[in-house]
Amino acid sequence: MLQPKAIDGLAFARNAVVLEGRLGTESLPRLAQSGCSSSVLDFVLTGEINERGKPGLKLAIYGIVRLQCQRCLGNLELPLHLEAQLEFASSETEITATDDDIERIVAGREMSVAALMEYEVLLALPMVPKHEQCSSAAGLGANAEPSAFQVLAGLRKRSFSGDFSGD
Repeated sequence: MLQPKAIDGLAFARNAVVLEGRLGTESLPRLAQSGCSSSVLDFVLTGEINERGKPGLKLAIYGIVRLQCQRCLGNLELPLHLEAQLEFASSETEITATDDDIERIVAGREMSVAALMEYEVLLALPMVPKHEQCSSAAGLGANAEPSAFQVLAGLRKRSFSGDFSGD
């Protein structure tokens, strides 16, 4: 099934259109530039008139992205299960003038589906990606030499006995 590259945002919302699809990394250049890789991301984009009577979109994104762990520099797989509700605004001024927690975007006749997805994924990525425990992720075995930081941590944990009064 051929998917549209762009949608008319207001018409999409008014008609409550539902678009399901899959995008690869080649369609998400800013994501690739951020050091993130993925084979594909699945999405569901739904047009709606929200509970406030405003047109908007619901976006759900599912998949796995690969990042580089900033502790061990190994690969880190991050599962994505994102859901966003976006309300349309007529201009950037309208967006900046509001003081609430509603996520808004400017409605347009040529809104890129890939750009909408990419923006939400970039917002969801951790600022500093890292494993919970890096030792197994980095492949450190029993024979691996400890890092300088591990040695320092060991020194810090030692309890010293004796008199250090300087006599």
